[in-house]
Amino acid sequence: MEIYRLTDIFFMIFHTSLILFNITGWIWKRTRTLNLILTGLTGISWLVLGLIAGKLGYCPLTDLHFRVLEKLGKTGLPDSYIKYLADRLTGMDFNASMIDKMTLYVFLAVLVISVFLNIRDFHLKRHKG
Repeated sequence: MEIYRLTDIFFMIFHTSLILFNITGWIWKRTRTLNLILTGLTGISWLVLGLIAGKLGYCPLTDLHFRVLEKLGKTGLPDSYIKYLADRLTGMDFNASMIDKMTLYVFLAVLVISVFLNIRDFHLKRHKG
């Protein structure tokens, strides 16, 4: 049982850090390319893996983490890791639909910003050299 608790902590730190990097990684020039890659992979997972798994928004990290939580006796887990995270961190029960919409809007905004800044940086670098 201890290994599952440690794995839960690992996923809380790793998955949450990845989400935060997806949201903010475009801010720093040095991390923009990695941010674009990881944000793109997130979108591909949500869409392509989602179509394969039969659930748009599918994330393998969420799937693995929720399997660990089930081993720890957690039941009634939501479909969304963001909802789970918000509920777990605050002790509240957020509306799943609202969380899903906010997640999508933030993702799309971040993707547009990251694409724009990466293209701009590429053009600036090309014209400089």
